[in-house]
Amino acid sequence: MHELYGDEEIKSALRERFGTSDRQAVSRQVVADRDALLWLERLLHPRVLARTEAWRDELARLPDPPALAVNEVPLLYEAGAEDRFDAVVAITAPRERRVARAGVRVDEREERLLPDEEKIERADFAYVNDGSLAELDAFIAGVVRTLTDR
Repeated sequence: MHELYGDEEIKSALRERFGTSDRQAVSRQVVADRDALLWLERLLHPRVLARTEAWRDELARLPDPPALAVNEVPLLYEAGAEDRFDAVVAITAPRERRVARAGVRVDEREERLLPDEEKIERADFAYVNDGSLAELDAFIAGVVRTLTDR
């Protein structure tokens, strides 16, 4: 939720801790400093969760609420937030493909993440994204059918 970086309270806390509130500059600092990253997560994660809950409540109040609402949570298991959702869909990719897509080394970012195998095991639906876009679309369409037919 990049818009959180525009919040004055967040900007002030970032400037106090990092000397800047620029998201990319902060990102460069926390990649190499685990304590700084944990501090940033403690600052942002409660606000992200609050916004997610507010969004879900807003959808539920609509006269014709959607049958399905999707929320992307990159650190779902790491944050212990999987119980907040009715179903979890894990989409992974082989490491070589992630490195090629990211265009940067991913070691520092991935060392604190759960292994893909564990994410796949814990998820309600899982897909290894090593095929075509059409194959990914077919997987997602199947998940949507399953979830909306419940």
